[in-house]
Amino acid sequence: MADLLSTGISGLLTSRIALDVTGHNISNVNTDGFSRQRATFDARTPLQTGPFFVGQGVQTSSIERIFSQFLIEGVRSATSGESRLGAFDEIASRLDNLLADRAIGLQPALSGFFASVQDLANNPSDTAARTALLGQANALTDRFNGIAREMERIDADLNRRISDSVSQINELGRSIASLNAEIQVSAASSPSNRPAADLLDKRDGLLKQLAGVVGLNAVVQDDSSINVFVGSGQALVLGNRSNQLAAVANPFDPTRTEVAVASTGVVVSAQINGGELGGLLDVRRDLLDPARAQLGRTAAGLALAFNDQHRAGMDLNGALGGDFFTVPGPTVSGLASNSAGLTLNASIADINAVTPFSYVLGFDGAAYALTRSDGAAIAMTGTGTALDPFVADGLNLVVAGAAAAGDRFQIRPVLAASSGIDVAITQTNRIAAAVPMRSLRDGANVGSGIISVPRVVDAANPALLTPLTISFTAANTYQINGAGAFAYSPGSTISVNGLEFEISEVPATGDVFTVVPNTGGVGDNGNALRLGEIINKGVLDGGATSIGSGFGQLVAQVGSSTAQARIGLDAQRALRNQAEQAQQSVSGVNLDEEAANLLRFEQSFQASARVIAVADTLFQTLLGAVQGR
Repeated sequence: MADLLSTGISGLLTSRIALDVTGHNISNVNTDGFSRQRATFDARTPLQTGPFFVGQGVQTSSIERIFSQFLIEGVRSATSGESRLGAFDEIASRLDNLLADRAIGLQPALSGFFASVQDLANNPSDTAARTALLGQANALTDRFNGIAREMERIDADLNRRISDSVSQINELGRSIASLNAEIQVSAASSPSNRPAADLLDKRDGLLKQLAGVVGLNAVVQDDSSINVFVGSGQALVLGNRSNQLAAVANPFDPTRTEVAVASTGVVVSAQINGGELGGLLDVRRDLLDPARAQLGRTAAGLALAFNDQHRAGMDLNGALGGDFFTVPGPTVSGLASNSAGLTLNASIADINAVTPFSYVLGFDGAAYALTRSDGAAIAMTGTGTALDPFVADGLNLVVAGAAAAGDRFQIRPVLAASSGIDVAITQTNRIAAAVPMRSLRDGANVGSGIISVPRVVDAANPALLTPLTISFTAANTYQINGAGAFAYSPGSTISVNGLEFEISEVPATGDVFTVVPNTGGVGDNGNALRLGEIINKGVLDGGATSIGSGFGQLVAQVGSSTAQARIGLDAQRALRNQAEQAQQSVSGVNLDEEAANLLRFEQSFQASARVIAVADTLFQTLLGAVQGR
């Protein structure tokens, strides 16, 4: 039969549990990640007494946490995005300061160097001007080297931080898997099949930490455990088991750290997104690598273009100019598994056609294929033998040895140029400021013919310094060194022995013009003037980009990326704050509400105690009546 005492006790017990839950909420008001809890109650099954059903009190059905899975996932997503942009912004800002700072940036050194070239053109025989030019050249190469070294330090720092992030991911994965095991046991031991709310909060806290390191996708299972996937679906946590990632060396470059699946060794860096690790990988791929390549291309373009023009001049010793700068060629690295004896030599054939991308040359068992780092398949000419190199994107690629299917090489055309550029000459008299050949009009000429200053188009021509005599055998016909009968057209270009020049106006029969070595031309500045024009000459991108504008594009690209990252970071930080506020509005502890609950459950407890007291009084009255008989 229904028992008033049992009914009162049930109310007393449930009120005490509700008070315990309320006290727990109040105690954890400042606990990060805590979700408020709520005790839910059900009426106990009534007891039939005759034609009636009499209630038997109350029972606690569950203690549940108040949360929204949608809002929790929103906080994770916003946290992951903020961490990614934070890491990107940090590295981008370092690059931006490095390139744009007037004290340590490249632009002041470039301006100083070409200003000294102009000073030399103004006074080509002045030793002080020549000494200043060499000093500015060394300052320029030192600046290239210094910026390249700082970029290498940033790259090394990225490698360290990528390794640290992988270790952190693995540790958090193990902790989540361990909590999954506890949650499974907790759920299995509960009649309601609900795990302890505090364990779920703790796991959500770990997932939020993990989202700050890497983008993730979490899937709740029927047993209340959670599976966690990162990247493009790599399983990090499956129930109570955790898989591991690994920081491994790039197969082409052992100095570069990549992210791989530890169990298989498969590199998944390109599939990682979100969180600090995603930001580090993104800024390396999208900003640091292109910046290093563009800086190297600027250095290579400057060195090769300046060398070409310098070789077309004559120094104070009467010799043709040599290389003014030294610059390393493309960097080539092959897989450790490549066939024995297989080598690849790469060189720059045309800096105008060289891109800032890297390349992979692979052999599929039948033919070679060249793939650029932007995913484009690059057409090549040549057969790949030592006598007939592959030619593509301004590069010559010479393969030697027998290849097998799967053999691959990576080519980075200009990576080493900025760190290795140097000044090749040390003596001021070796600076080739003069043109190597000068043209003369014979004083006995009677026509109005005029000969231009000769231009060097092939400094390697062995007959370049051979004197030339152009004799007009008729008004419209001339010979060179007594040979030939060439038709004359006023202003047309005459090409011979690696030189180009023009004769204009109306020469007469018997008129003579000569082109002779400019020996002793210490005051000649013809080549110095052309050297000074290189800063504005199109030497990159098929002649569309000059050295100065090429570096300007690099500074603008890094500055724009930095500004975009900073704007995105501010927006993402605001989104994360909004997501956390929305989540706290549902799950956060409200002290006013808990105080009201405390008073309500206290009164309920007192009322239940009064029911028990009434039941005791009734029992004592009944007992006394029985004893009185």
